[in-house]
Amino acid sequence: MQAASSNNVLDPILSFFRLRGNSERKKFKRSIEHIIGETPSNIGLYQLAFRHTSASRETGIKGFKESNERLEYLGDAVLGMVIAEFLFKKFPYKDEGFLTEIRSRIVNRETLNGIARKIGLENLIEYDGSRSRGIVPSRTSMYGDALEALVGAIYLDKGFRFTRQFILKELLGHYDLEALISNNANYKSRLIEWAQREGKKVEFTIISERGNNHFREFISQVTVDDEPFAQGSGYSKKKAEQSAAEKACEQLQMKPVSN
Repeated sequence: MQAASSNNVLDPILSFFRLRGNSERKKFKRSIEHIIGETPSNIGLYQLAFRHTSASRETGIKGFKESNERLEYLGDAVLGMVIAEFLFKKFPYKDEGFLTEIRSRIVNRETLNGIARKIGLENLIEYDGSRSRGIVPSRTSMYGDALEALVGAIYLDKGFRFTRQFILKELLGHYDLEALISNNANYKSRLIEWAQREGKKVEFTIISERGNNHFREFISQVTVDDEPFAQGSGYSKKKAEQSAAEKACEQLQMKPVSN
């Protein structure tokens, strides 16, 4: 009799959490439907797409934790191919170097981070076991990674044709291609070209690191003729070097160049 009484007490509590869980799942499903423009068939793929490595979960395979990294890998490949095809057709008389450069500007991490936030992904990412609610530092690559993972999930759930249309309509629509083409944002290349013209020696060095495994920030220093000239930071060595190069270009008052 005592055990039955205890169960009766717990039943309303368990029912509350079940209803809360169902409510959260329905809300998440509506969010995905709003983003992709169609009801998702396999909601589990999308839940996985927003599961950051800090919230990875154990699986039945020993040593393998489930996160969005595999979907990110797949989405990166699909996104790159669709963008490559789009540029190939849009610019029939441009060479491979131009097409590669513009594609890299379109899919660079800072740009993808911005688009991810514009379409509402910042509140969906599961970070450290809970939804991020937009509180993740804006300079992290987490949002861009999640966007690529979302593309991977859409591809598996809806197929290539649907995914291609999503990328062309929902993602490319956020780009000003003319501005992207006219503005040379590769500060490192510009600085190296300047140094070659001026007979200077330019070198980039990572002088320190800070943060943890999830948010490791690198500090890069650019030297000109062995003299420290500027410093920059980023969540990858490449981004830190670009940041340092940008600071150097600003000091040199180098204006963006046109293609």
